[in-house]
Amino acid sequence: MARKPEALADPIDIAVGARIRLLRKVRGLSQQSLAEAAGVTFQQIQKYERGANRVSASMLSRIATTLQAPVSEMFGEVSPASGAIDEVAGLLAEPGALSLLRAYATLPRGAPRAALVEFVRSLKAL
Repeated sequence: MARKPEALADPIDIAVGARIRLLRKVRGLSQQSLAEAAGVTFQQIQKYERGANRVSASMLSRIATTLQAPVSEMFGEVSPASGAIDEVAGLLAEPGALSLLRAYATLPRGAPRAALVEFVRSLKAL
């Protein structure tokens, strides 16, 4: 049986994968490190994070333990607010986004932060 393309992946699988990716990045783990701890290949972690493959309950438990998070955190609440959480998780999953946010948080409040935001916005015009 052919696998369904990612475009047809279940939105819950995609949301769980996004949360796995976000927690992995927040914890500073590579896909390889998470894969080794969970007993799978890094390619499998990539598929979980994209929502291309579903994460079994036992695997989700291993991943959550490695990420030092409760399994429930992988799901979030089913409410309109969870859409916003999924959007933020998607944005933070972009390469470099978490590093940029951490650098932003170290800046003094006020003009330096505003200048950084304005600089980044100006890059969109390029």
